[in-house]
Amino acid sequence: LLRRFGNLKAPKVLRKLKAKDPDLNVSERSLRRYLHRLRPIVAAAQTRYYEPIIDEVPGVQCQVDGGELRDVPIGGVSSIVYFVVFVLSYSRLMYVSLSRKPIDTEQFIRMHDAAFRYFGGIPEECVYDQTKLVVIEERYREVTFNERFYQYASQAGMDIRVCEGYDPESKGKVESGVKYVKGDCLYGEVFADWTALEVHLRTWLDEVANERVHGTTGKVPVQVYDQRERQTMRPYESAHLPLAQCTRKADKTGLISFKANKYSVPLAYQQSTVQVEVINDQLVIREALGSLEIARHPLQPGKGQIIKNTDHYRDTQARIADYEARVRHHTGEEHGRQLCGLLKQTSPKIYKDQLRAVINILSPVGALDAVLLDRLVERPRLTATQLRDYVMAYQHNPEGFERSSDSHTSAAPELLSRYASLTEQHRGVTR
Repeated sequence: LLRRFGNLKAPKVLRKLKAKDPDLNVSERSLRRYLHRLRPIVAAAQTRYYEPIIDEVPGVQCQVDGGELRDVPIGGVSSIVYFVVFVLSYSRLMYVSLSRKPIDTEQFIRMHDAAFRYFGGIPEECVYDQTKLVVIEERYREVTFNERFYQYASQAGMDIRVCEGYDPESKGKVESGVKYVKGDCLYGEVFADWTALEVHLRTWLDEVANERVHGTTGKVPVQVYDQRERQTMRPYESAHLPLAQCTRKADKTGLISFKANKYSVPLAYQQSTVQVEVINDQLVIREALGSLEIARHPLQPGKGQIIKNTDHYRDTQARIADYEARVRHHTGEEHGRQLCGLLKQTSPKIYKDQLRAVINILSPVGALDAVLLDRLVERPRLTATQLRDYVMAYQHNPEGFERSSDSHTSAAPELLSRYASLTEQHRGVTR
């Protein structure tokens, strides 16, 4: 069993043994001790085989990996420090970039920019694990890259090499570097503020990490770099890289996501792909081809905000004004103004819907009689449903409304009551 399935645990081994020999009388604890002695001398099928590799050529490869360390005292507060480590494979020269928060693609690109400026050049390739900052998906070793990062790498002239999934040892130099940064640079230190942490890191890089005798090569990284690798690195010009330009897909409400906030685009671009770029603290949004500017918003800090330009949406006030004009068409100017004011006072949050309902009620009726309109605008409150009941009661008995207009006591409530009674009788017959 162990030769074929080297990672089998004792409980499952015991079940398999008892399935073959039900009379087997051995405890799980005894079996566990026996397996502990047996495993080292059994060659399991899962064993990983290693082979020596030829020393890398200078200027060819940089290994990149991220890490984090919790409970770092910064300004009296226990904090999480996020960082990315860059190690040149030939010289072992190291650079580390810090972050206060989890690293997104744009920040990851800026960290590369800082690393290559620190090195004074760029290698032919960088090696990564399968982080979403670099790889969206891998299947059969066919890789779908993070589009934004791939764009940066292409313009910088750098190849991307991705390790197989769950195989950190294929970039072991930087894996060791991450542990080294945690244990030797950050752990056991107390920092007055974030600036003090950054100063400490730069001093540690220049005076410790890159000046020490490397445990594997037996040489000082900065000396090897200056003597053999610097001249092989290719020139790097960060000024020509579009570090803040990328694409976004607008949702059905006309909003795009950018740095944890949402920004509006014009109605015509809902569910379309657009180009976005940060210019002088402004989020500039262009059509997909990147030439026509369609929107511009002040870039907002924080998360979860929705920044909208009302011109990007249908003008609600214009629709309300149109509805009000149509109501006045049925009622006359003065009565219409009073009627709309009463509907708005009664139901301000659904005023537009109330207007639309009133128009649907009045359209089959045409112009309303002045007697009925006088009765409606005298009410302390009015809804579309109440207006409908008044109109139907008036159509059933207009004389009652006319008689009540000359008396001090309104007959309208009585008429409405009669109408309601007739309606209930009709419903009973229908049922």
